[in-house]
Amino acid sequence: MSAYPARSLSRVLEDFGHTLLDLLHGDPGAAGEIGGVGIHDPYDEQHYPERAIVLGVGVHGAEETGRLLRQLGALGATALVVRGPVEDEGALEPVVRETGVALLALTRGASWAQLAAMLRTQLAEGDVGEGEEQTLGGVPSGDLFAVANAVATLLDAPVTIEDRRSRILAFSGRQDEADAPRVESILARQVPERYLRHHEEHGVFRELYRGEGLVHVPAPSLGDEGALPRVAVAVRAGDEFLGSVWAALRKPLTPERERAFLEAAKLVALHMLRFRAGTDAENRLRADLVTTALEGGPGALQALGRLGLVGEPALVMAMGLVPVRPGPDEDHAQVTAERQRLASALAVHLTAVQPRSAVALLGDVVYALFPVPGDTSHARERALQVAANFLARTGDRTGAVLGIGSVAADPAALPRSRANADRALRVLSTGGTGRRAASIADVYVEALLIELRDLAAANRDELSGPLARLVAYDTRHNAHLVQTLRAWLDAFGDVMTASASVFVHPNTFRYRIRRVAEVGEIDLQDPEARFAAMLQLRLLGPGSGS
Repeated sequence: MSAYPARSLSRVLEDFGHTLLDLLHGDPGAAGEIGGVGIHDPYDEQHYPERAIVLGVGVHGAEETGRLLRQLGALGATALVVRGPVEDEGALEPVVRETGVALLALTRGASWAQLAAMLRTQLAEGDVGEGEEQTLGGVPSGDLFAVANAVATLLDAPVTIEDRRSRILAFSGRQDEADAPRVESILARQVPERYLRHHEEHGVFRELYRGEGLVHVPAPSLGDEGALPRVAVAVRAGDEFLGSVWAALRKPLTPERERAFLEAAKLVALHMLRFRAGTDAENRLRADLVTTALEGGPGALQALGRLGLVGEPALVMAMGLVPVRPGPDEDHAQVTAERQRLASALAVHLTAVQPRSAVALLGDVVYALFPVPGDTSHARERALQVAANFLARTGDRTGAVLGIGSVAADPAALPRSRANADRALRVLSTGGTGRRAASIADVYVEALLIELRDLAAANRDELSGPLARLVAYDTRHNAHLVQTLRAWLDAFGDVMTASASVFVHPNTFRYRIRRVAEVGEIDLQDPEARFAAMLQLRLLGPGSGS
């Protein structure tokens, strides 16, 4: 069990040090509790959480790093992480002493997204809800990194805890004592494919799944890679296979340590179950809190308080998938899985930008509460840029669209922001705008037309007046008068432009527009008559989408 609190810089270095992070300068013991994770963006206004650990993506050189350290010192940040190796790092030691901001280096080859996700996981304990810390076997319940370190101490060897798909859930310290394949696995959070194939071919996984004892894996010979022998044990809860624990050995385990490893697997199983249940429970709790906040009412303020969103303006984002034609059951399952995946990805993205954001999947829509502290005049543009960046990173194949509601200055305004986000989402879902992200202000007219069309359909309204007469005449004589009227209105009465849009001669078009006035009994010089015709064409006419 670690002697350091989960939200301390010392604990971060204990869990991630040597493998992902190196402390270049600073005193981690004096840093205090980390308040959250921030990502440096030189082209945008920065809003970091208090005592943040800031990821300096794209920051290079001693001069640029020193300038950022001074900025972060003024903001009260705890630490700055830059990509290693850092040129002329010795020159930065006085700046670190001056600012009190520790300087860390991210190992070459590790991804910023991975580091951000792992740091948020490490710091998230206890963020949602309240409750006393529980322990299992003397280790904080569900803290897999603490479990990995405890097992590593028992075995005197670095270990990893992996799920059923050989993804790294947690790892102990001292990974620098292992080998290159182990470091590669941790950097990617996944065992390399070539080793998975090797283990599969040699029956390692079969023995692991079926057996009850330790599985000894000789050092594989794959090219020139030097790998250490491994010993693995399955982690089970009854008949359910939860994952496995792997130790990289420089010397064989003693009989006492083998027995300790087998016993430790039972403890790991309890923590993995607690971790899984805690994650599910936290997700459900967060969804309930977000739902309560969005509905308003007396419980909204308390829900926002538990989410850490009291006392500042916010807006609601609504994300959905563009509807596709119904398919077989497996297609629906795939859409559901994709929606859940996107919800998790949006939560990671927004938390990196604004740590107090809250995301929950409610039905078929992913809702996000996005705080907009400070000046709210540019909140819509900032939220739109954040949404566009997320959609650009997820790619076009997901079919995701994202609507942004109005700014809610207080909890009572959140239901209105949600309604506006839903309205924007519905417009985007039609695919008629060509956009993937928009605020309600950008698509207000389109949203209004959709709602008017809904009202007309609910009232079972039918075409009447001039447009009804034109539709009836076209049905009998195939005269294209409705098409002519639509083209003329869209071109603001410009005959040349309108005739070109429907591919007829201007003289023919002039004749048809005269027939429109005669048959429809409509005065095209009257602006009220023109507006009424345009509105009916949008809502009820052929090709209106009704």
